[in-house]
Amino acid sequence: MNRLIKRQQELQFSGSIYSRKDDKTLLSESFGYANQSEKISNQSHTRFSIASGSKIFTAIAICKLVEEGLITFDTKLINCLDIEFPYFDEKITIHHLLTHTSGVPDYFDEDEMDDFEVLWESLPMYRVRCAKDFLPMFQYEKMQAEVGSPFKYNNTGYIILGLIVEHISGIDFADYIEKNIFQTAGMTESGYFSMDELPENVANGYIEKPDGTWRTNIYSLPAKGGPDGGAYVTVTDMSIFWEALMNGRIVSKEMTRTLLTPRENVVEDIFYGYGGYMELNEKGVVKYIQMGYDPGVNYRSVYYPDLNLTIVVCSNKSEGAYEMLKEIESLAVNK
Repeated sequence: MNRLIKRQQELQFSGSIYSRKDDKTLLSESFGYANQSEKISNQSHTRFSIASGSKIFTAIAICKLVEEGLITFDTKLINCLDIEFPYFDEKITIHHLLTHTSGVPDYFDEDEMDDFEVLWESLPMYRVRCAKDFLPMFQYEKMQAEVGSPFKYNNTGYIILGLIVEHISGIDFADYIEKNIFQTAGMTESGYFSMDELPENVANGYIEKPDGTWRTNIYSLPAKGGPDGGAYVTVTDMSIFWEALMNGRIVSKEMTRTLLTPRENVVEDIFYGYGGYMELNEKGVVKYIQMGYDPGVNYRSVYYPDLNLTIVVCSNKSEGAYEMLKEIESLAVNK
């Protein structure tokens, strides 16, 4: 534990960390402030944005619709959404969107852009509150790669998946996730919140300025998160999520296996399935990996299936979650 505290101090990490093995909590600690102005400390029940860490919820929503027989993973985009994309290839399927192999134009290409805030110069972030609000950023753009091209991380694909969830279910995306995943799993503190209507126990996201002072990220992100990221969770809720998912309480165990099957090689021993990244060795999956980054948001979570071990790290600064996760892994896994 002393090593962990030392690492936290070196990083000036702000956020919460949690680790659980089987039914036992191994670690639960919080550092820094949820609200720096008011000196309100982060706690285990503080809700943090997890950016792209919430893509797995979108993928599970699709899995639920497949389970209900309303769509399949091979259903073509043109057959399950009534929105016109004049330059999109008609061969794009739900599988392609889930695995980042669709080739659709990414509204935020992380290989080309490193400043998320630039997006909102032409489309004010306060106007972006649901999946359809993202359409002006990609609807009439041309494909950036061929359908079925190798894995290339793509946020647009998950916005489209969210639009499919809404169209097929007839329910607002955020409402669908909250009802069918959060409530089903018992994630009582989690939700999609508007940044100008935040509930209690939410951490502000902080961005460091060149002079070492801080500002919040309220002008850096969409007003409300959506299918490609931006849910708010607590570290304990994410542990509850992994337990519910692996026990077949969110979708069936068979569909959970489908969700977590490795499908696209990303780099070396890292693969991507329908539900996110995973590390493989010759025996199979070592761990499932969730990550999220936005200005003022940093999130990492891993689940080791053979160990039934969950580690969750949520930060309300832009950096530090990965380094804290590695330190916890060295204590919990590499003893």
